[in-house]
Amino acid sequence: MSRKPLVITSVDQHIAQRLQLRRVMLGMSQSDLAKRCGVSFQQIQKYETAGNRIPASRLFDLSQALETSVAFFFMGLPGNFPPETKTNRSMRVSEQKTDDPLAKNESLQLVSLYWNLPSDEQRAMIMNMLKTLNKTTE
Repeated sequence: MSRKPLVITSVDQHIAQRLQLRRVMLGMSQSDLAKRCGVSFQQIQKYETAGNRIPASRLFDLSQALETSVAFFFMGLPGNFPPETKTNRSMRVSEQKTDDPLAKNESLQLVSLYWNLPSDEQRAMIMNMLKTLNKTTE
């Protein structure tokens, strides 16, 4: 009895990116997260690269360890199901758009540095600077 290879979808990839984002935002290493969840750091690596699909119970454990809700991992998914998964359930990760800012290490580093600033005032200054550079107003 042979098993079909697991096909990783765009939803799996999105959850993996959100997992890495949250871990980096908290300044936590993969090893630290692994210890909190009772798995190896290699397993965390596989989760973050979407090499392994994350079971629901493990996603709950990860949300607890990362002090966030399970819903955090699904934020940004339109209707929680991207259009491509409605028509093509077998879409592979390699077919995903590479222009997603959350997929870039630079974005993760920027978010982490921003939240590690010691005060709300400094974060406001950075936000104002970015808005000025982008010529936006809010």
